[in-house]
Amino acid sequence: MSEKLSPRAIGALVVAALLVFTVAFVGVLVVLVRNADEHDPVITAYAHGKTVDVTPYVYCTVQMEDCRYGQTIELKVPKDYPLQLSLPKQVADAPWLAQLVYALPNGDRIDRVISHANFDAGALAVTIDSHPEPDLRLVGVELQLPILARDKDTGKEFYLPHAAWSISTAA
Repeated sequence: MSEKLSPRAIGALVVAALLVFTVAFVGVLVVLVRNADEHDPVITAYAHGKTVDVTPYVYCTVQMEDCRYGQTIELKVPKDYPLQLSLPKQVADAPWLAQLVYALPNGDRIDRVISHANFDAGALAVTIDSHPEPDLRLVGVELQLPILARDKDTGKEFYLPHAAWSISTAA
């Protein structure tokens, strides 16, 4: 003699099966996220309607180990347009500095530095003037996360970037 399951019993079995599936799915997802490789931070650069992702030019641990190297990213910044950088939180919350390289009409280079101290704490966006003076033209930016290092021989302290993102902006 065969007994038929009531619609209520079938519904309960379906709910139980969905619950088991959901718990298993969440468990697998947690394991995958925990074991996923951590990605290096990426900066987004924007100028004159074009956006590029800037991966690190160099990225090391703060002990200067496990270094990975990339390349300079090109983004043309025309005259009278700013360069805008969108910083990931892990960069924005760090004490960063940016080396700005400007060119004079004769080809001479002038370096300027800005840092996190020039902006609100944790600012996620930075705007850089491509022509702060009539004769200056922005040709490159290197955003760095510096660490304090010490020369073993002389004992002198200096700053060394453990991470840097490089952008060529010459139009």
